[in-house]
Amino acid sequence: MPQAQSRRLEALADYLAVRRKAIMFAWRRAIGDDPEQTTAHSLNLGQLKDHIPQVLDSFEGDLRSSQGVLQSQASDADEKRQAVKHGLHRWQQGYRLQELVSEWGHLQLCLFEELETFVATYPEDERKIWAEAGRRIIAFVNEGISSSAVQYARMQQAEAAVRLNDLTAALASLNEIEVRRSALIHQAVHDLHGNVLGVTVAAKLLGRESMEEAQRLEFANLLQKGVVSVTAMLGDLLDLARLEAGLEWRELAEFDAAALATELGKINEPLARERGLFLRLEGVPSFIVEGDCGKVRRLLQNLVLNSVKYTEKGGVTVSWGDEKENWWLMVKDTGPGLLAGPAAPMVAGLKAATASARESDEQTAAAQGDVSHVLKAKNSSSTPTSPREFQPGEGVGLSIVKRLCELLDASLEVASSTETGTTFRILFPRRYSPIQPA
Repeated sequence: MPQAQSRRLEALADYLAVRRKAIMFAWRRAIGDDPEQTTAHSLNLGQLKDHIPQVLDSFEGDLRSSQGVLQSQASDADEKRQAVKHGLHRWQQGYRLQELVSEWGHLQLCLFEELETFVATYPEDERKIWAEAGRRIIAFVNEGISSSAVQYARMQQAEAAVRLNDLTAALASLNEIEVRRSALIHQAVHDLHGNVLGVTVAAKLLGRESMEEAQRLEFANLLQKGVVSVTAMLGDLLDLARLEAGLEWRELAEFDAAALATELGKINEPLARERGLFLRLEGVPSFIVEGDCGKVRRLLQNLVLNSVKYTEKGGVTVSWGDEKENWWLMVKDTGPGLLAGPAAPMVAGLKAATASARESDEQTAAAQGDVSHVLKAKNSSSTPTSPREFQPGEGVGLSIVKRLCELLDASLEVASSTETGTTFRILFPRRYSPIQPA
């Protein structure tokens, strides 16, 4: 690359660094004016900025390293890493893919406007040098869109994988029931064959109610469990299909979130008490918010019920509160934690997205003299002796929670470890824009 052009690109990088605040402000304003960017309206400043400042740092580094191939490659790699984090975080925040791509387009236009202003300070005969700068901006945004969208798509595939695992487990459960049924019948036939010496003996054998009744009751119990399990899963899959098909929409009105959480606590308290667990409620006695009360109820009930169901000792705490322009619900248990493995790729993504969200939010909070309230990652120092694995239908239930969060422009945060249990935190907007999602 000619030395003059290299110096101009370095000068542009310095200019963009000086203009960073103005660029970010113009970008946020463009997103705020875009009627399609409905999810962004519910985010605070730190959540909206996310990893975009770090992405811009990498781009400026690329402009400055035009003569150093290794430095340029390092900048490109860092830019891609930050864009991947951005895509993961936007998925966790409930963005639609269209919104993710659109906000990159707004960033590109803001950068081009800055480029035009900067180029205008140079003589006309030197402006041809800036064709390379324009190309760099286009390549930068294209890479950002590609990396972010690919990560976003990966997480949607992870959700689908969880549902497939649940269906496979349900089928295996039915097969197990069939095997057990066959074994019971075989045992009964074997007993009859080995003991029937005549009609009189057979009558006596069939009259022995203890063995026959036990087998009958076991068989009936297995069938009942199978029917209940499959019926519940089909209901969940139907709910999920309606959400994914866009057949549900939010019905906004003011409601008391504290009263809702208290009511669900009372409903689930008998189950917790039966399992020897506590179920605590923490929050102000009245908490008026705007939202869809029915859908908030569904997702909170799902999280509370699962926490009570899979916690073996200790208990579950449900809390609520506000945070700047948002309010939150939190469900925290003392269970064995959600182990992220082949059966739980979605949980792994949510935990990684939560960690990424905290990373970016901490930087914004520190600049404002504040602290981040995003859930902090919980590190496990040991492997549990009896791992808590996902149960059939649980992955579908978590997908339903995720889809309801997307419908409500809410962020879903997850932190989990084998020592301290699992915490789900959902961040809702206090007020909604009158524009509904497409």
